[in-house]
Amino acid sequence: MMAAVMARTGQQLRVRTARAMAQQRSTVRTTTQPKSDWGDRLRYMFDNSMTRGTVALIGWLTAATVLLTVVFAVITSVLGLRSQAPTGGGFLKETFYSLLHALDPGYIGGDVGSWGFLLTMLVLTIGGLFIVSALIGVIANGIDEKLADLRRGRSIVLESDHTVILGWSDSIFTIVRELCLANESRHKPVVVVLADRDKVEMEEELKAKVPERHGTRVLCRSGSPMDIDDLAISSHASARSVILLAPDSEDPDSEVIKTLLALTHAAPEGPRIVAEIRNPTNLEAAALVGADRTVLLDIRETVAKLVVQTSRQSGAAAVYTELFDYDGDEFYFLEDHGLAGTTYTEAQQVFEAATVVGVMGPDGTSKLNPPPGTLLDAGQTLIIVASDDSALDGQARSSTEPALNRLGTQPETAPEPTRALVVGWNERADIVLRELDFYAPPGSSLTVLTTLGEPVVPALPHLDVTVVKASTTDRATLEAHVDADLDQIIVLCYSEHLDTQAADARTLVTLLHVRDILSRLGAEVPVVSEMLDDRNRVLASVADVDDVVVSGEIVSLLVTQMSEDARLEPVFRELLGNEGSEIYLRPAAWYVQPSAGPDDPVTWATVVAGAARRGETAIGFKSVALATEDERFGVVVNPPKSAAYVVGPGDRVVVLAED
Repeated sequence: MMAAVMARTGQQLRVRTARAMAQQRSTVRTTTQPKSDWGDRLRYMFDNSMTRGTVALIGWLTAATVLLTVVFAVITSVLGLRSQAPTGGGFLKETFYSLLHALDPGYIGGDVGSWGFLLTMLVLTIGGLFIVSALIGVIANGIDEKLADLRRGRSIVLESDHTVILGWSDSIFTIVRELCLANESRHKPVVVVLADRDKVEMEEELKAKVPERHGTRVLCRSGSPMDIDDLAISSHASARSVILLAPDSEDPDSEVIKTLLALTHAAPEGPRIVAEIRNPTNLEAAALVGADRTVLLDIRETVAKLVVQTSRQSGAAAVYTELFDYDGDEFYFLEDHGLAGTTYTEAQQVFEAATVVGVMGPDGTSKLNPPPGTLLDAGQTLIIVASDDSALDGQARSSTEPALNRLGTQPETAPEPTRALVVGWNERADIVLRELDFYAPPGSSLTVLTTLGEPVVPALPHLDVTVVKASTTDRATLEAHVDADLDQIIVLCYSEHLDTQAADARTLVTLLHVRDILSRLGAEVPVVSEMLDDRNRVLASVADVDDVVVSGEIVSLLVTQMSEDARLEPVFRELLGNEGSEIYLRPAAWYVQPSAGPDDPVTWATVVAGAARRGETAIGFKSVALATEDERFGVVVNPPKSAAYVVGPGDRVVVLAED
């Protein structure tokens, strides 16, 4: 009996539970099913309109104001609450008065009439206060949103014939500074920077690092250079040139190649592009993407070659810096020269304040320091060194005749084996060693002293290389390897093993020890070093380092020059390559006879003639007497033909020569 009762009770509970669950599922289905009554539809339409932003809010407030005004105008008109009815206009004038009450709380102070009328106007004024307050809030919020949008830097740049810089790195400050100098002769020049950074932060950093703009406007925009839509913000298709920086990331070359793809896809026939590549193995892939409109600069190889070129002769770094930046003399091209039929040697004496250094054919092939008897024709373009492109028009002709009786008679000496010291090791070291071997006479020796890294020395036919693993900041270790018989010392930074500041700090300590050791020995050995951060160059000068190659800065100068004129790419390739003419600082006695005294100067036109006789092109002069604070280590590039110099012992002529 009891079991039957319990069974019935359990069955009833199961039935009730099933009914409750079914009712719950029905409720859930009911609540999740979309409703279609007019209230929900109106609410849905209202929500959609509100998503349109400030304009929609102002529209709703306007509608509320109109509704409030009309309702109270109807009330006062129908009930006749106003004791003095407006004369003329009827209901429209009553509506106008109601609108004034809604918008101006002070208007109620002039009302007269019954208490019913006054209370009605008071309610209208209070309603208007809510609407006006909401309107002010909406407008203020809309302005804030617009300012925030401008702060994000997402507005499109409506410019043409401007320079676009894509990406952000420490080299951007040098590039912007050089572009501002280069644009001094242009009308309202513009530089646009597009990077995946905050717009205001970019503007503040550029303002602090590049305060002098020389009339150039610098516009910053936030966006990814690899995104086609973000690229459109910079208006790169209408730009004069595009500079693509290698970012400070784990795989910068991949980002550069992806940005090149975006650029060529968005504007296949757009402006020329100058891009930085950090790994030489990626040059081929980047060249396939960029096609003919892209100039690729191998950062690693460029820096390594400049380190070697400047280490071979003291003062060479000042020459390269003078030629690569816009603060002084640099390379330009003169098409309408009017020198057809003259020889290259004769052309070198034509201009007073410009130096002819080469020719470029109609097909774009260039040749620095061609043979002296090369005949010029009207189709060729002269490559010259001048102070500014604006000085090319109406260039003054030289009237100074070279004194041929003062040409040098000292014979050239045969090169002897050299001894070099490389301190430190990084990814560019193997290129440095190969470049050193190319210029080293047979029988030369080189010592690699490094703390970090595992040097892998390539096969070198001219250099006998010894690798020493020891501390490069230890004084005793450096004293054991730095001596007066060295011909050159190169200090490389540990860029692969330490961060930027730590690597530069170790380089600075090494430089201080090396210079102090050399000064105690009384030896004048060229010392060249790398600096990753341009700000540390000033600190390096404290150690009396006359030749310092700053990696980021020197590459930035080259990038800026090639972005301004694509014809410079073959010129720089020859200047920094192993084939063709390069920069040398050679004894002045090879070109002109030394001065008998301070009253026996030699004109620069005579030095030019002495170089031409040797098949070389003179572009500058390095004098011990000129080594003052106002000169770059006594180096003068592109002096006037009429300038006179007293040639003494130790003076050198900066020339372009084959070897």
